[in-house]
Amino acid sequence: MKTKLIAKNPVAYHNYAIEDKIEAGIVLSGTEIKSIRAGKVNLKDTYANIKNGECFIYGMHISPYEHGNIYNKDPLRDRKLLLNKREINRLYGLIKQKGYSLIPISIYFKGSFVKIELGIGKGKKLYDKRQDIAKRDAQLKIRRALSQ
Repeated sequence: MKTKLIAKNPVAYHNYAIEDKIEAGIVLSGTEIKSIRAGKVNLKDTYANIKNGECFIYGMHISPYEHGNIYNKDPLRDRKLLLNKREINRLYGLIKQKGYSLIPISIYFKGSFVKIELGIGKGKKLYDKRQDIAKRDAQLKIRRALSQ
């Protein structure tokens, strides 16, 4: 199936060490789909959690559709994620461990369906972030030196 990237979480890999990934569907209304098709979605400061045996995403901002009038929903409402029971139980066991979180990495179209890629990540400390930046800078210098 053909996939088309809609949006990425700009700070997911910066703030978390992603150890595992999973794909999930999202329950959306008609005007939200139209806004997503226009690319008006933001994943910054977004997280997912499991409540009452169901997985929800919190803080995902989908701008109201301009022509949606009364059918527009709240841009920051909680949205249910579509996962089967086995996947939810596995995720629940992983995120109950100390320091692990469910972080949305990207949102994309897979065929005509909107899918979200969730990562199970452990929060990075400040010194971990500095090490990553130093590695990236070193690799950039090496690439520049080799290209000359």
